[in-house]
Amino acid sequence: MKTRILTAAVALPIVIASIILPLWFPVAVWLFVVLAAFALAAGLFEFYSLTKKLELKADAGVGYLGAAALFVGFVFDAPSRAPELILATLALFAILVLITQTFRFQKDFSKMLTGVGVTMLGVLYVAFLGGFLVATRVGFEKGAGLSTHLLGYFFLVIFGSDAGAYFVGRALGKHKLAPGISPGKTVEGLIGGLLAAAAFAAAATFLFFRELPYQWSIPLAVVLTAVGVLGDLAESAMKRGSKTKDAASILPGHGGLLDRLDSLLFGAPILYYFARFYFS
Repeated sequence: MKTRILTAAVALPIVIASIILPLWFPVAVWLFVVLAAFALAAGLFEFYSLTKKLELKADAGVGYLGAAALFVGFVFDAPSRAPELILATLALFAILVLITQTFRFQKDFSKMLTGVGVTMLGVLYVAFLGGFLVATRVGFEKGAGLSTHLLGYFFLVIFGSDAGAYFVGRALGKHKLAPGISPGKTVEGLIGGLLAAAAFAAAATFLFFRELPYQWSIPLAVVLTAVGVLGDLAESAMKRGSKTKDAASILPGHGGLLDRLDSLLFGAPILYYFARFYFS
């Protein structure tokens, strides 16, 4: 418990700084981009480490190459400015994976399908979904501080709901949510997380995000939290499949970066496209 709090006390100020500093120093946008690049690269490494324990033979080198290409596209907000570029990158990546794995597995083609599958899944799961956070950071600067407000809202809601679920679950949790996937999660914790998300969304609207009124900020927060729980369960299922408690131990008390990214990854494209439609 103490280790978990200490880690959060160190990591959260860095995340907060990367979000709010661009309000005064526009060049600080790149701080968030650099942190995102590190987090996604580490998350992809942890994903491939999970597959390695199951001897699924992902091609990490090709995966990192595809992830880097997608990341560059997101840095230039390709989903909005050049969506065909993202599609072309995905198509070329799929072709590259199939070609390279055809030669890689020529001694035993029985492993090829799983190798191709986990190589591509890692990039889609971590780099593609996570890239929408980078696109959110760089893609809404035409509105005064809009990118900062969106990310501030998003992280406040996700981290707030996570804390609400954790403390309510510990104090009141009795009914298991999905015991076959994540024994520690409870229905009471889920309810606590959803209520905390609504409260933090309302606080965000009141304190700094007046552009997003309560009738939108609260329902969006509930959706992001619910989807984040599903993302958490999906990652838990992967860990259970590889008989691993945490994806890594880079964050004391929290596990690996993938353990912190899981709920963010599913919510990132929802936040991005909601903002594209609502603020267009």
